Amino acid sequence: MRALSIRQPWAWHIMYSGKDIENRDWQTNVRGRVLVHAAKGCTYTEWADGQDPLWAVGGPTITLPALADLPRGGIVGSIEIVDCVADSDSPWFTGRFGFVLRDPQPLPFVPWKGQLGFFYVPESALQ
Repeated sequence: MRALSIRQPWAWHIMYSGKDIENRDWQTNVRGRVLVHAAKGCTYTEWADGQDPLWAVGGPTITLPALADLPRGGIVGSIEIVDCVADSDSPWFTGRFGFVLRDPQPLPFVPWKGQLGFFYVPESALQ
């Protein structure tokens, strides 16, 4: 199955707080369900930026886990990519291009090495 590595806390926001756009500098024609890989790296600044209530579509009731508690370096769920846009009304859109996301499905954490771009993870690794 295809996977996409996303830095925390953005992978967490995709799974739990309604982040419906993944910002990238490149376009994609990929559509359908892909695995969400939480990248190993996450700086304190990235984590702090992810606490801004502007990002939390659900408002202040969304509580981002502590930096040490965010799963990193593995598969955390799956998402459906339904489009790639150059403009969006979503409060999450900040990039040159945005992958439009739907139907997040969290999965039990599976340690896995990430890669740039889309990469393949055998479905047997998820069982």
